[in-house]
Amino acid sequence: MTRAFTASLALVFVAGLIGFDLANARPNPYKAPPAFALGSGAVPTGGFCGALPN
Repeated sequence: MTRAFTASLALVFVAGLIGFDLANARPNPYKAPPAFALGSGAVPTGGFCGALPN
């Protein structure tokens, strides 16, 4: 396999993944979480950053 074939295969895969995602869930900017929630009162959830020790 050449580098060009591998790169084109990766791009096709990424484009297919984006198309699949857009077909199943249309983006709605009004229901999206805030990008930066500093001082908004939103509680951090998920991931390891929301589980800091007491």
